[in-house]
Amino acid sequence: MEHDSLKGQLLIAAPMLLDPNFRRTVVLLLEHTPEGAIGVVLNRPSDTEAREAVPDLRAVLLDDEPIFLGGPVQPETVIALADHNDPLEDEAICGSIASLEFDEDPDNLHSSVSRARVFAGYAGWSTGQLEDEIDEEAWFIEQALPGDVFSTEPERLWSSVLERMGDQYRLLARMPEDPRMN
Repeated sequence: MEHDSLKGQLLIAAPMLLDPNFRRTVVLLLEHTPEGAIGVVLNRPSDTEAREAVPDLRAVLLDDEPIFLGGPVQPETVIALADHNDPLEDEAICGSIASLEFDEDPDNLHSSVSRARVFAGYAGWSTGQLEDEIDEEAWFIEQALPGDVFSTEPERLWSSVLERMGDQYRLLARMPEDPRMN
């Protein structure tokens, strides 16, 4: 059976997805194979400053850039995504966005990368789990744009992605966090 990879796609949590780890999240899928999927939550900034926590990446992180909570799996794991000047095609996740390996010389980062974002932990799905959740309509799928990864308003990303998806999603995008407060 052929497998259509969703690598580079966004998973947008449907309003009925109430799991606190994923409520109103936007997840970028970094990998999706028949064995499972891995992604990072793009819209959960933490209170920890990335430049302090990951000094090797100081050269490509903004001054006030936070570490993002990438997901509930292995929160001690650090994943960095970067806007590469010349990414290898098979490594690219979305446009010029690809993972950033920590073995690169920190002093040479500026020559290959224009900016980076750091995630603590990730979201993971075992064989068939993500497909089942999509079939249950827990997630909407949308093509990721490089700007989604580096959104300057991550708290608005869920609504803004739904807005750009068009008519039937616009109402959801404007739905208050707690519909009882409407």
